Amino acid sequence: MYDMAAIATWIEFAVRWVHVITAIAWIGSSFYFIALDLGLHRDRNLKSGADGEEWQVHGGGFYHVQKYLVAPAQMPDDLVWFKWESYSTWLSGFALLILVYYLGAEFYLVDPRVAELATWQAVGISLASLAFGWIVYDQICKSKFGDDNTRLLIVLYVILVGMAYFYASVFSGRAALLHLGAFTASIMSANVFFIIMPNQRIVVADLKAGRTPDAKYGKIAKQRSTHNNYLTLPVIFLMLSNHYPLAFASEMNWLIAALVFLMGVTIRHYFNSLHARQGNPTWTWLATALLFIAIIWLSTAPMFRATEPQKASGAALRFAQADGFERVQDIVTGRCSMCHAAEPGWEGLLWPPKGIRLETEHQIASAAKQIYIQAGITNAMPPANLSHMEPTERAEIVAWFKAAKD
Repeated sequence: MYDMAAIATWIEFAVRWVHVITAIAWIGSSFYFIALDLGLHRDRNLKSGADGEEWQVHGGGFYHVQKYLVAPAQMPDDLVWFKWESYSTWLSGFALLILVYYLGAEFYLVDPRVAELATWQAVGISLASLAFGWIVYDQICKSKFGDDNTRLLIVLYVILVGMAYFYASVFSGRAALLHLGAFTASIMSANVFFIIMPNQRIVVADLKAGRTPDAKYGKIAKQRSTHNNYLTLPVIFLMLSNHYPLAFASEMNWLIAALVFLMGVTIRHYFNSLHARQGNPTWTWLATALLFIAIIWLSTAPMFRATEPQKASGAALRFAQADGFERVQDIVTGRCSMCHAAEPGWEGLLWPPKGIRLETEHQIASAAKQIYIQAGITNAMPPANLSHMEPTERAEIVAWFKAAKD
């Protein structure tokens, strides 16, 4: 008999692996071309008609790269397009959103202490917000207001901060920051799919037909690419945040996210200036450090002030009523709760690992799957078996979880 919980965990692992691989490919190519474009030597009179060139060395070979504002005199047949990195990252990320947050909405997406939402309501809000983000952003970019890129970026920042506060007001802390990352990444990938690639196709088609392409298409694509450049680093932070409770479980998680977006600007400004040979703006180091110190300070706000129910309810009730729960509760309390507590008793721990507390009936029943995977069918927890959990106790955890699933 197949263990569906284990299979589901491996499917999630596989999708997460694909997501990380494609994200590395997308971010890597994006950063490379940004650096290449900024670093081109445009002060050379190139007979080829190119706008700029750069010589590079890598992997034992030399590369001579030239950029054409429109295209060379003759368009090559084997033109390489950079698009699937973006599409694959978004598709795998959305699949992960479904697997973890939609299918596990009761545990990861909905927090009754924040908002009483049914699963369908929470999923609906999630989907609607992602669509809302792209539509609003795209319309602003296409309006006269979007002609001023600095002004546009300021408005985009205000929208992102507003969405951070909104997500923190309807979802669990973990889901709030993850959704803000998905919101931002959806805008970035949609820029590639709806704007950058179609504009490039128009230019290529015009060149092949012998027409002079309109320069506006390149200008628009450049604007969207610049936005993606400044949004990349905050998205990475938000995607990693679910591993760090000081980020997602803080009462000020939305404000932490707001400061992270500013750090994204200061970090990218430094590297963009360096690549463009426009000086060495070391002031950005100090600005980034001060922003990070502010984040650390904000994260110390009370993390668990809201009242949490003691008795199991909702989806957790099934596990609390299953045969063997009382015994499992005793095992978890004795072997796990010294670390997974509001005030951990283990020396050196100032907060529960990953923000998971296992002190009450509701908390233990809500974390049933994690307990089953981490301490039942594997010995991942407790770490190095420091609390000496016995094999018979792990067997009791497995039996309890399976009884609840039957």
